[in-house]
Amino acid sequence: MAKLDDILQTVVSNVDGALGCAVVDLNSGLLMGAAHNVPYFTSSYLEAVAAAAVDMLRGKNVRAVESLLSSQRGKTVEKTIQEIQMTTEKTLHFMAIVKDKPDYLVVLITSKATNLGMGWAAVRNNMSKIAPLCP
Repeated sequence: MAKLDDILQTVVSNVDGALGCAVVDLNSGLLMGAAHNVPYFTSSYLEAVAAAAVDMLRGKNVRAVESLLSSQRGKTVEKTIQEIQMTTEKTLHFMAIVKDKPDYLVVLITSKATNLGMGWAAVRNNMSKIAPLCP
């Protein structure tokens, strides 16, 4: 079986403009694996990005909205956000929950030159390789 870092490196290598790819444990905020080709993506930088991703998908404000939805619908609503695509001045961020592993998130960061469809295809097409490597 391939190692998670190897799969993530393949994603980075196969996507034009890819800067990095990682899998984040949404319960702990820990990086399960990462690959990148950017010198300033230090471990502390990657940990900060992982923490921000956790906050965007499972943070206090998201849980507050889910609580309100639960009250309105009369049933528990949780872990509602499945995918996010975010754009910064120079980058695109593709974030998706690992299929059948709702506590793990794949994050792909690319330059803005990357085609949006290519970014999503890379994330979604590699889920079947990533999922078995998430506990």
